[in-house]
Amino acid sequence: MTTTSDITIIGGGIIGLLTAREFIKTGATVTVIEKNLLGQESSWAGGGILLPLYPWRQADAITRLVLQSLQLYPHLAVDLLNDTGIDPEWNPCGLLITKNPDITAAVNWCESNHIAFQDADSEFFNELNTVPVNPLWMPSIAQARNPRLVKSLKQYLINHGCDLREHCTLTAVSHDNKRINSITTSNGAVAVNELIISAGAWTGQLFQQFIGTNAPNIAPVKGQMVLFDAKPDTLRHIVLDNDQYLIPRLDGKILAGSTVEHDDFNKIPSKAAHDQLTDFARTLFPVLNDYPIIKHWAGLRPGTEHGVPYIGRHPNIANLSINAGHFRNGLVMGPASAQLLVDLLLNRPTAIAPEPYRLDRP
Repeated sequence: MTTTSDITIIGGGIIGLLTAREFIKTGATVTVIEKNLLGQESSWAGGGILLPLYPWRQADAITRLVLQSLQLYPHLAVDLLNDTGIDPEWNPCGLLITKNPDITAAVNWCESNHIAFQDADSEFFNELNTVPVNPLWMPSIAQARNPRLVKSLKQYLINHGCDLREHCTLTAVSHDNKRINSITTSNGAVAVNELIISAGAWTGQLFQQFIGTNAPNIAPVKGQMVLFDAKPDTLRHIVLDNDQYLIPRLDGKILAGSTVEHDDFNKIPSKAAHDQLTDFARTLFPVLNDYPIIKHWAGLRPGTEHGVPYIGRHPNIANLSINAGHFRNGLVMGPASAQLLVDLLLNRPTAIAPEPYRLDRP
């Protein structure tokens, strides 16, 4: 006998997987449908810094999700490791921001949001080749290793009975402008109770093609990164220098990123970006001249106006919701975004005000 899941999610990136986990925790049955492999788009390609770049320059709606997620991450990481044996490598390694021309705004943001900070003294710059401007050291800022986080989330969902369908493409949605009746995929028809679209950069495209109303303004924004094969403790903390950064993993490898390119759905890495990132990394941190680049890749972020995601119910279709459009900050806003959507659908009190994320916001 075929049963219909309580929740069907289109999109198996970090947002879709975290949303599935949050529903699983409530006892709901969940199906996740992903057109490729789970977590292999933007979720896999990003750096995993658990703070927006220069958060005091971001919309307050981003800050609200970030602060809530920062409270959730330590328990999330421990729970995933204990349940699956796969370490998402949540690592509170700290963040050095070398240049802060808007230092007053930075200090005010940190103080008002209870984020630890201090002036960064000269010892931070012994191996860095940059001219610091009001440098800040934020010792509590963490990172997560995207591929490991995705892998642990996938295993968690498998362990708890989630129906995961990879290489499964949405081909039709049957609705009467008030309710989704069913969906059709490349693997057959799927009955739905509640449908959530969480397809990252492809979300707006899916709405336009299959829903035809209240399509979110989400567009792909390409980002490229390179990975250096360094040794452990070559770099011990994240370094943000202007709009680019270095991220050290626990195994010593160092990520350098990233570009921001408007290139439609083109995910092909370019030599120009490779060379630009390599030059940035080796100029800022000359030690990297001793280590080879072992990987170069590109991903597509789901860009929105001001980087604020869409989270909540469709204003007209009763059983359709969205959780998408997190731009560069899917990992750091993800746990709170999942929590917010589940609270909304279950009519529970929300930890943060939901109005800024509505699909029909002005």
